[in-house]
Amino acid sequence: MFRQIDPRSSIPLYVQIADRIRIAVATGEMPPGGALPSVRHLASELRVNPATVVQAYRELEEVGVVESRQGAGTFVRELGQPKREAERQRLARRLVRQLLQEAAALGVTREDLEQALRVEMKVKLA
Repeated sequence: MFRQIDPRSSIPLYVQIADRIRIAVATGEMPPGGALPSVRHLASELRVNPATVVQAYRELEEVGVVESRQGAGTFVRELGQPKREAERQRLARRLVRQLLQEAAALGVTREDLEQALRVEMKVKLA
């Protein structure tokens, strides 16, 4: 689930971790009531400071995606369909913004992106 975490990215690691969990929750990959990996385990797996994972979990708890249970761990909260959909849309917009920023830095035009998207969508649908 965390294979897309990139320590070289300009996006802070804790944001990347939190976003990946948000995606997993929004898509049902992580069901309500499911336990998140322990802070130590995830930090070890990702080779990051445990404080980075704590910060990601804290952010998710503040927005109501997860809940911490003293002595038991951190668990996915039940989200209604509207909230899951809103979360997917928020993440989709963030991905588009990132793509546009990277494209601009590389000199890729809007037309180039549109053509590439059409080609990739055909490949995915085939």
